[in-house]
Amino acid sequence: MSITGVNGAGQRRPTMKEVAARAGVALKTVSRVVNEEPNVSPELTAKVQAAIKDLNYTPNESARMLRRGRTGTIAVVIRDIGDPFFASLGRAVELWARSSGSVVMIGLTDEDPERERDVCLEFVARRPDALIMAPIGETQEYLAPHVDAGMAVVTIDRPAHGIEADAVLADNAGGIDQAIDHLVRQGHRRIAYLGDDERIFTARERVVAYRAAMARHRIEVDEDLVHLSEPTTEGIGITLSAVLDRPEAATALLSANNMTTAEVLRGMAGRRDRVALVSFDDLALGDLLSPGLTAVAQSADVMARTAIQLMTERLPEPHRPGRTVRVPVKLTIRGSGEIPPS
Repeated sequence: MSITGVNGAGQRRPTMKEVAARAGVALKTVSRVVNEEPNVSPELTAKVQAAIKDLNYTPNESARMLRRGRTGTIAVVIRDIGDPFFASLGRAVELWARSSGSVVMIGLTDEDPERERDVCLEFVARRPDALIMAPIGETQEYLAPHVDAGMAVVTIDRPAHGIEADAVLADNAGGIDQAIDHLVRQGHRRIAYLGDDERIFTARERVVAYRAAMARHRIEVDEDLVHLSEPTTEGIGITLSAVLDRPEAATALLSANNMTTAEVLRGMAGRRDRVALVSFDDLALGDLLSPGLTAVAQSADVMARTAIQLMTERLPEPHRPGRTVRVPVKLTIRGSGEIPPS
């Protein structure tokens, strides 16, 4: 049996036709009042509203939105809900959706381009008004027909390729500059860089910025101190040994994302007070560590609010040129980045 027209208590929902009969007005008058259309007299509006209250009538919100060309649904596709940055992003979007009467669908890519494509296409088949995503694939051209049809796409953390979309990006280069400048001021020159896979946009931007910042300070990069890989416990353990257990060891570490930083902290147990550490991305309990974590903080909330603003601006103008907004980051000094070279 279909559940259409049945409320949560198992009772049949009153229809708009029954509201019209109770109010003694035409069906179209009820429709105009429900949809907040003009040209309905205050007297008729009051009659309809009274009938709605008497019958406990609830408009079919999905049908209303579809008539307006909207579904009230926002799709969010991110890497990993376990990543604190993306978890904060998902929560910020969900809170906005709750306040605006929208519904959020969240899918995970696990940094797999094929998974990204599958999740995105599965979501767009449900006709969301907008898609907010952190791309991983080389191209998002598979979304082009949906973008051409008016779906708003906003990317966050990374830009899209092959489609017209807005993008909200952190100031990756500016954050790395702040980190390197700070470590150099503490007297460090042997600064190891621990980053993610260069296929990832943010990882690529940050390692390029690291090389540029070192060159600006006239410090030659020792390639043995540059390590780019997936942040696993075993992998970071090997990396730390490679950069710290050698004759010309690194005196400072720049960890380029929060997942890498978490593994670095685990692997540095027993010598965290002897090697300086700056993280790009903060950790939730970074201020409670000893020493506290010096970090370049990017705000997932600010990035989410910016993405939502771009999304709402794009909805009425789906074919306007894409915009890119760079969100500032801030170096937070707590102790780990102020350890001098030994």
